Amino acid sequence: MRDIRFLDVAKSYGDVKVISGLDLHVREGEFMVLVGPSGCAKSTTLRMIAGLETISSGDLMIGGERVNHLSPAQRNISMVFQSYALFPNMSVRDNLSFGLRIRKTDPATVRSEVERVADMLGLGELLARKPRQLSGGQAQRVALGRAMIRRPDAFLFDEPLSNLDAELRVQMRGEISEMQRQLTTTTVYVTHDQVEAMTMGDRIAVMNQGRIMQVGVPTELYERPANTFVAGFIGSPRMNLHDAKDLLGDASTTVDRGCGSTLGIRPEHLLIGSAEGAVPIGEARVNRIEDLGHEALVHLSNARGARLTVRTSGDIRGMVRAGETLSLALRPDRLHAFDSTTGERLP
Repeated sequence: MRDIRFLDVAKSYGDVKVISGLDLHVREGEFMVLVGPSGCAKSTTLRMIAGLETISSGDLMIGGERVNHLSPAQRNISMVFQSYALFPNMSVRDNLSFGLRIRKTDPATVRSEVERVADMLGLGELLARKPRQLSGGQAQRVALGRAMIRRPDAFLFDEPLSNLDAELRVQMRGEISEMQRQLTTTTVYVTHDQVEAMTMGDRIAVMNQGRIMQVGVPTELYERPANTFVAGFIGSPRMNLHDAKDLLGDASTTVDRGCGSTLGIRPEHLLIGSAEGAVPIGEARVNRIEDLGHEALVHLSNARGARLTVRTSGDIRGMVRAGETLSLALRPDRLHAFDSTTGERLP
């Protein structure tokens, strides 16, 4: 395994620049997640590591070696795509062993490697099947196994779970994370799903419009977002972000967070009613309630036009209805302040 480093990398398609000034260090053995909305260039970034996209300027270093000029085959990197890309006419065994066989690896080594990977991924009973006889989760495990069997210096994953249903995605998240922990192979994983990012990554790089907005461990991104983009993107439901006066009303004179700034507060830190240490911020009308069983999301609008979301206990069901007016409060120490012009976090 080796580390991966982008040094002032840019990527253009003709006159259209999609990435500029990209600096990112993926540490040896790290599970790095690239997350962001569609079109933010996270997949392009991944494909540059693989050698499937050329670099317009800057340097890509793998294990301290500049690799801009190396072909994909010369980089010893395995990639798992959104589509499983299995050979339909080959058995699972032949799909797993294909990469080794075209390298003319000794047959005994091929057999032992197939057995090793099949055992790790629970594919032993499926080796004789063809891809059409596999479920989505089984096919994705075969794709993982085909990447693993080469013992690469790095794994690249391009939204590998997007074609699976919700329950299977949760299962596969765990299996991929466990595989990476066992192999300790440097891994870069692309997703637009911030839940995947938060639950899988050692660190996360949040991207937008070809730029990295923040890199950090999941708790850092959630608790100290560097700007309003990260604050709004990380977290489900998203952070409440409003002008200080719109959020706080008359309380803006008592909460010392900078008049005129943009304030953010997580839905779980916005309170219905009052509590010790909380500052009242006026009343708001209930628009709708999402009952999620163990919790509820209450969506409201205050008199200043700010739309707010409160995460609260599921015990609220039956106690509050759409159209009612509730009193809200918040804890000042859980507020986030951002520059209204630049969107950057304020001290």
